[in-house]
Amino acid sequence: MDRILLRPSEAAELLGLSRSKVYALLASGELPSVKIGVATRLPVAELREWLVAKQRGVEDAGLDEEATHE
Repeated sequence: MDRILLRPSEAAELLGLSRSKVYALLASGELPSVKIGVATRLPVAELREWLVAKQRGVEDAGLDEEATHE
C-alpha cells in the first residue's frame, strides 16, 4: 500500500531539501500539512500539487519576463 502521509523528514528526503528547510516552509504555511494530535504530516497528493504549482510559477515568471523584453 502506498503511503498518503509523510513525516517532515521523509518529505525533506523526497524533495531533496534539508529538514530545517522543510520545517521553515511548514512554519510559513507554504507547504501543505495536516496536524494529527501533535504530529505534523504532509499529504503526498497535496505535496505533488504544490510542486506542480511551484513549477508553473517559475515557468509563468519566465514567460512574463520574456513578454516585457519584446
